Amino acid sequence: MSNGIGKRTGSRHVLVVLTLCILWYIISSSNNVIGKMVLNEFPYPMTVTMIQLLSITLYSGPFFNLWKIRKYQELPRGYYLRLIIPLAFGKFLASVTSHISLWKVPVSYAHTVKATMPLFTVILSRLLFREKQPSLVYLSLIPIITGVGIATLTEISFDMMGLVSALISTMGFSLQNIFSKKVLKDTGIHHLRLLHLLGKLALFMFLPIWLYLDSFKVIQHPAITNLDYRVIALLFTDGVLNWLQNIIAFSVLSLVTPLTYAVASASKRIFVIAVSLFILGNPVTWLNCFGMGLAILGVLCYNRAKQISKEKSIIPTTTTKSSVSYTPLQNTIDPYYQGSLLTNHKSSNGYSRNNSLLANGSGMPNGSTTRLLFV
Repeated sequence: MSNGIGKRTGSRHVLVVLTLCILWYIISSSNNVIGKMVLNEFPYPMTVTMIQLLSITLYSGPFFNLWKIRKYQELPRGYYLRLIIPLAFGKFLASVTSHISLWKVPVSYAHTVKATMPLFTVILSRLLFREKQPSLVYLSLIPIITGVGIATLTEISFDMMGLVSALISTMGFSLQNIFSKKVLKDTGIHHLRLLHLLGKLALFMFLPIWLYLDSFKVIQHPAITNLDYRVIALLFTDGVLNWLQNIIAFSVLSLVTPLTYAVASASKRIFVIAVSLFILGNPVTWLNCFGMGLAILGVLCYNRAKQISKEKSIIPTTTTKSSVSYTPLQNTIDPYYQGSLLTNHKSSNGYSRNNSLLANGSGMPNGSTTRLLFV
């Protein structure tokens, strides 16, 4: 009886993950195609970014409350200034440069360049935290660099601003992933609440800049003066799809291991490239396609190399018998292992968090927060 229940539960889990992945692929590819169509007719990347941030700000609060996503405690002002505000700045900068690259170069090439994210993650982790990687991880970066190089040299619609913008965007998302992991660990904030917080802060921080740089140009654009409902509808749809893409990506990540998520994310990139080539019809060569494929294959190799390195690091190499005697401590409660006996725990930052967060309270696999917010 229990075996039958377990099989049904496992089958249901697989079905849910597959359904979410299909939705994720469709929404992500639609978001990129619509984003490209919008920018072709309405060339204001900052305005498109602000609409996406506005969508995150407006939709997240009511829906997250409806879904009963746990709320976060107020964070100290010093922590806001030191980490949260820089993260919000990085979110806006990475999003704007991402839209600039989408505007200047084809979707397929922009996503190929974004495959360099593992390279930036390795370099930035080394520079910021002195973190060294095993040789296998470094070797896995070679096909990524080679593939992006081939795609760049053979890209028919190449644009230098598009390439530089895509690289800056990828570096920005890598930095956000690194520091968002620290924020999630320090504060215990739910990943979706952090997404909402960063989107809201980025919107308010850069609203004055948008008003100064873009607003007067936007209101004079024919699509606005003539009330072109097609462009307005595309802008609205782009904002909604971007918000949904993040929500579904987080849901997938909460149900699978980090390696499975990485493979699904790389597969999504292939799907986005294929759909954009089919719908938008930008010209490519076989050598260009080979470079794209090699870069995506390199991402899969990188994720596998990281998994192998992690497995090797936790496997004990030798077992020795110790002759040292010891006496167990009596009546000692370890709050990290007996969190149910502890209601609140003071963190090193000076504020408390409840014990549900000590068990990775977001319901996500351990080690997965590196890819949480920016997909």
